[in-house]
Order: sequence, then C-alpha cells, then structure tokens
Amino acid sequence: MTERPSAFRLVFAPVRALFVSDASAGILLIFVAVAAMLAANSPFAAEYQQLFYGKLAWTPIPKLYDLHLWINDGLMAIFFFVVGLEVKREWIEGQLSTAQQRRLPIMAAAAGMIVPALFYVGVVGGDSTLLRGWAIPAATDIAFAMGVLGLLGNRCPASLRLFLLTVAIVDDIGAVLVIAAFYTENIKLEWLAASAVIVGAMLAMNKARVSAYWPFILLALVLWFFVLNSGIHATIAGVVGALCIPMRGKDDETMVETMEHALAPWSAYLVVPVFGFANAGVPLAGLGMEQLLAPLPVAIIAGLFLGKQIGIFSAIWLADRLGIAPRPDQASWQEIWGITLLCGIGFTMSLFISGLAFAGQELLINEAKIGILLGSLLSAIVGYTVIRLSAAHPDDASSPYIEKKG
Repeated sequence: MTERPSAFRLVFAPVRALFVSDASAGILLIFVAVAAMLAANSPFAAEYQQLFYGKLAWTPIPKLYDLHLWINDGLMAIFFFVVGLEVKREWIEGQLSTAQQRRLPIMAAAAGMIVPALFYVGVVGGDSTLLRGWAIPAATDIAFAMGVLGLLGNRCPASLRLFLLTVAIVDDIGAVLVIAAFYTENIKLEWLAASAVIVGAMLAMNKARVSAYWPFILLALVLWFFVLNSGIHATIAGVVGALCIPMRGKDDETMVETMEHALAPWSAYLVVPVFGFANAGVPLAGLGMEQLLAPLPVAIIAGLFLGKQIGIFSAIWLADRLGIAPRPDQASWQEIWGITLLCGIGFTMSLFISGLAFAGQELLINEAKIGILLGSLLSAIVGYTVIRLSAAHPDDASSPYIEKKG
C-alpha cells in the first residue's frame, strides 16, 4: 500500500523545492523584482534613483558614467559570456549537437520569437517610436521559468524540462542576434577592426588548444572594451569571447564546461539579481489606468502571454502532426501547453532590450517594465496552474532535470 504524504510535507514541499531544484535562482529574481518595486515607490525612491542613475564622481571609462551603465554594459557581459559558453557546449556536445535534436527547439524558439513580435506590432500599429520595442516580448527568462518548474516537483515530465532548457538556449541565440542586428547604431570601424584582431588572436589560441584560462580572460576583457567603443552593444563581446574558448585543452580537460560551471552561479545569484534590482523598479506615482492600458504595456503583455504560447504550441503541434519532429516524450498536450505558457515569462532579456529600444525615454521604459512584469506574472500563474492540474510523473523523480544544480 502506498504511503500517503503527510499534510506537513504537502504544505512545505514548495519551500523545500527552493533549495533542491532550479527554483532558487528564479525565486531570488522574484524577490529582487519585488524589492526593486518597493524601493522605487518608498520614501527612499530618490536614493534608489540616485544610486543607479546619479553621475559618478570618477569613472575609468567615460562612456560608463553611472552605476546603471556599469551594470548593463559591464556586469551583464558576464551573463552573456555564460550564455555563450552554454550555447557552445550544448551545440557541440549537448542537447543541440545533432540536426534531429535541434529541429524542434529551433522551430519552437523561432515561432516563440516571431509570433510575440507580431502581436506587439499589431497592438502598437504604425507608431515608429514604439515599434522599436518589437523584440521585448520575444525573450524568455529561463531562471524564472525553471524556478516555477522547480516548485511543481514531479508534476512536469523531465522531457519537458529538457525541452524548456533547449528552447531557452536557442531563444538566447536569437535574442543576441536581434540585439546585434537591430539595436546597434553609429558603428566605429576602427574599434570594430581592433575587436576583429582580438577575436582572431583568441581563435588562434583556440586552434593551438591553449590550456591556460588567463590569456582568454585577459583578451575577453580587451575585446569587451573595444566592442564597447565600437557602437555595438558591449555585452555582445561576452558571447563572442565565450565562443572562442576551446571545448578542450591540450590535456583533454573540458575548458568550456569548467568555465561555465565556475561562472554560472555568479551569473545566476549575483549578476542577474543586481541587474534586476537596478532595472525592475518602476515609480507608480501618477500612473493610472490610462498608463496601464497604454499601447506599449498592452502590446508587451499580449506578446508575452498570448504570442509566446500560441507560437510555441503551434510549432510543436505542427512538427508532431507533420512528422518533422515528435513532441517531448511522456508529455500530454495539457503539460505542453503549460510549458508554452511559462515561456511567456520575460524578465532579464526583456528588460535589457527595453532599455536599448527606448534609451533616454524614461516614460516608455517604465511602461515597458510594467508590461514585462504583468505579462510575466500572468504567464507564470496560468502556466503553473495548468501544469499543477496535470498528473504527477513519479518515474521522473530521480531525473537529473528534477534536481539539477548549477
């Protein structure tokens, strides 16, 4: 006879999940977002704004004249470096290493970027200023999404967890390409040429299978500085630098994986939370229904909540029906729908893109933040509910994707 779980275990299972699963980084981001909102609407709101946007008395790099710029252009390069390492590892040796494995995640991620963008454009219409934000709802925040899954325990099959991870990786590739292609202005060719020389040097070291980490780290820092001055957003240097790291050194040690494991906790528990606290605060004073129902926040909410689920679910359904790629193993359509809803959680990359799209336009940035936070919250609540109402998958309880760390 199967032993029934105690009421205590049922009540505190979600709390335990925070410490034994992927939930911790996502829950930390939720707390950070709440803290930022409280700070921006507290008696210390002026101090909050001054902390991040006040001009620094001294800075070694004139382009980075306040703490907010140091975080978005400097610290976030570490986040993008980790993204680049993850993409390279998965593409060469991981879950995206074969054409068959890539097929469904690529289709789903592409639809999950295109359809939200179409929803956004459909809402904002022909407003040329607002159209610059078309990519905001195209991004998925993997930490938040995996955090929600962690709270669900074994109610979500391991195959869907793996699918969400791979879709997020492809989504990150798409977001990086979008930033490089659509949010780059006034390119300075001399700095770009200098950046190319550094990349060439890193590729030469890669080919020689240089095993020391410090030369790559040093050149990656130089590359970041050159890209910062080239007109291309500096965080792109993080991805490019990561792609230049050898998979394995001369002694066959796993360099990419070692660097990823070393940096991933710093990225998840320091870089992204600091970025979130600096960017998620929205002053609500004076904001009424007119601002909440303005085209920009409504467009972002529609893109995240409706566009993401419709785009990704349709891609999975078509791929399965047409025999292009099977849907994830042991997953019902209800569970797949729940996962596509969770893909509508946009935070880190969405906030980042909104800052690029509406640079210097505080009202639009704040409206974008409202849309991102509300759209993400709606996607998280509905996605959690849909999967929570599905059957548990006890056979997946020992899966590495249930209690994956790092």
